[in-house]
Amino acid sequence: MRRLLVANRGEIAKRVARAARERALPAVAVATREDEALAARYGANEIAPVASYADAEALLEVARSRGCDAVHPGYGFLSESAAFSRACGDAGLLFVGAPPAALALWGDKIAARDVAVASRVPVARGAVVRTASDLEAFLADAESAILKARTGGGGRGIREVARGDDLSEAMALCAAEGGRAFGGDDAAEGLVVEELVRGARHVEVQVVADASGAASHLWDRDCSLQRRHQKLVEIAPAGLAAETRRALLDASIELAKASGLVGLGTFEFLVTEDAFFFCECNPRLQVEHTVTELISGVDLVETQLSLAEGRTLASLGLVDPPAARGVAVQARLYAEKQSGGPSVAPIKVFEPPTGAGVRVDTAYGAGLAAHPSYDALLAKIVTHAADRGAAVAKCRLALSDFVLDGPETNA
Repeated sequence: MRRLLVANRGEIAKRVARAARERALPAVAVATREDEALAARYGANEIAPVASYADAEALLEVARSRGCDAVHPGYGFLSESAAFSRACGDAGLLFVGAPPAALALWGDKIAARDVAVASRVPVARGAVVRTASDLEAFLADAESAILKARTGGGGRGIREVARGDDLSEAMALCAAEGGRAFGGDDAAEGLVVEELVRGARHVEVQVVADASGAASHLWDRDCSLQRRHQKLVEIAPAGLAAETRRALLDASIELAKASGLVGLGTFEFLVTEDAFFFCECNPRLQVEHTVTELISGVDLVETQLSLAEGRTLASLGLVDPPAARGVAVQARLYAEKQSGGPSVAPIKVFEPPTGAGVRVDTAYGAGLAAHPSYDALLAKIVTHAADRGAAVAKCRLALSDFVLDGPETNA
């Protein structure tokens, strides 16, 4: 790589730009008009204006005009777009992410479920439904279920439904959310419905894979503490029984190989006391990659860049995972009102916590403000300690030490 386009915003744009600087790789970041001041804090060599982070052609034009030969999509926006990955390749650019075929497969919840079944990985009882009558028939054997847009993700295009609900309305809303966020016509293609698994933990496995077909893992994370199907706190490792953990790790590696994944992939599961069920794969860098970095000692962004260049797991020393060291906890700090809407008041004071075992990933500072058009994540507060209790206690202290005046937050 000679020059990297960072096709994202906020803390992840700053994180990618930092990784580029560490390998003396010039980076070009993009910014909409609303993000001009924020982007000045990324540490990129250049900032290029764009009207939208989801405008693939505009991003490709920036890459061409600024002499970039690689694109890092971060997370969200176009990070899981098979069309964008393919367009980058057609334009002679390295896409720092999964190949188009893997992105297309994991972006389709029906196809993803089929791969899991073919790989003998457990899935919750489910079906594809196209009408309210289909959904009503499924609910005849389940009091409640989870309805998912075929192209949904990140908490969007997903909702709980039960007998007696307005099923037509639920399907329409679910399909619309998925379509707005990810494109496609979910209403025509059908939705996925799965029996609701109550009392389950949400556990995910971090997988790394190279172009030779080799795949390994960097342990697991617990993401059970959520709000509106969106994660708030993540912990690594997840603290599973040894037999369950081994089964999840093996299943994740099998699914990665079956899909032709290259780069990073996060395989998500629902885990009960005596069973587990595959949910989905996110073939990209995750918001919560931080906790995996702290317990493994592996820089996941640098690993992405190396794998995109054609490096193998063997050359990176990742054929076998490094021993997990201690426990890491991440808490997401959002600028939001108690009602749930974004809080866009300007930041007057912004003093993140410091200290041994404390990491804060953020692009914000005094004088800036969250924008209602984008995710309201202000910072990720991440702590690392010898055990779970100590890591949680350290995270609580770090949150209490965070001095922030201006917007309301979820803290």
